[in-house]
Amino acid sequence: MSGENVPITIKVLDKEFRVACPESEQASLLQSATYLSDKMKEVRDTGKVIGMDRIAVMAALNLVHELLQSRSEQSDFTRTFGHRIEVLQDKVDTALNNSKQMEL
Repeated sequence: MSGENVPITIKVLDKEFRVACPESEQASLLQSATYLSDKMKEVRDTGKVIGMDRIAVMAALNLVHELLQSRSEQSDFTRTFGHRIEVLQDKVDTALNNSKQMEL
């Protein structure tokens, strides 16, 4: 039954929306709605963007930008971490080879 969609009311920028989602994901959905609402309030409070649709689009663009930046940073970390593992592996291989040569 946990995979069955159930209706839940979320609030985004002082407007209520009724959506359906699995019970197991309701907490995550509520957290996402709160985060989105906060981002939309930030856009609205700048005073430069007027209208719910435009605020939503600007908030969405900001969120996607954050996501892409985060992915890029994770990718950079993965590359750096992978390179460090290769260097350490080479050092271990060298030490093992030197150890085998000393045994002969």
